[in-house]
Amino acid sequence: MRSLALAGRRFETWEEITDAIHHSTVYWNAHRHPFVWGKRRRHRPRRSPGVAVLPRAA
Repeated sequence: MRSLALAGRRFETWEEITDAIHHSTVYWNAHRHPFVWGKRRRHRPRRSPGVAVLPRAA
């Protein structure tokens, strides 16, 4: 909500703030998608463990 409605903006009245929040919620509801807790972001691929992983003992 902060990034859609309030970030980087200055408001003179409470009415401007409520209008910005209203417009951002309308936009969000029109472009909604489910939020999955714990799911990694798409643009950040999973990193390979590299040298930090120790070989398993047999």
